[in-house]
Amino acid sequence: MTKTAPATVSPLFVTELYRADLATQPGFEDFLAELDDTCRAIADEDEAGQTWSQTKGYLGYTSYASLNDLPARASVFADLKAMLDTHVAAFAEKLDFDLHGQKLKLNSLWINILEPMGHHSSHIHPHSVVSGTFYVSIPEGASALRLEDPRLGFMMNAPLRKANGRSEHQTFVNVTPQAGTVLLWESWLRHEVPINLSDDVRISVSFNYG
Repeated sequence: MTKTAPATVSPLFVTELYRADLATQPGFEDFLAELDDTCRAIADEDEAGQTWSQTKGYLGYTSYASLNDLPARASVFADLKAMLDTHVAAFAEKLDFDLHGQKLKLNSLWINILEPMGHHSSHIHPHSVVSGTFYVSIPEGASALRLEDPRLGFMMNAPLRKANGRSEHQTFVNVTPQAGTVLLWESWLRHEVPINLSDDVRISVSFNYG
């Protein structure tokens, strides 16, 4: 009988997701409550953002196209930026980026308040290196983050993956955050927010570093 020769399977060109759950830190509930209140207050006052959201068919509110000074506008966002700087630096180190002694810098930060039945279609974040989201309020039934295999357009005749297969073999992966979760990924990674099936709003703060 012919014996099968020993073989190895090595992961190549890995797509990595960074996750940190911060809600267990002492006093973090107070921080989340202040950030939640501030997001809602800014949304109520930002008429330009409300108009843009309605025009673009975004069911809820985003400051993406209206405000670019959140850390200067409210100290709680300055505190959030300081935390994100630390996590982005750690992720860049994990990715083996050669930044020649420099650090990635925040270039945009915006509020997302997604109403029930709202969603955010599949997209990437051009002109950035690392993107991510900090989750402020994730009620029961709120949307996960759905990530797409960046090789999808090259798969052609590839078979479907087993539903119970390893997550790194799936074409799409849903990541369920909680309040206080930070998720980071490289900005070219396509992602979406499926329909919010909760009866309450889903609040998050997204950002880009470059």
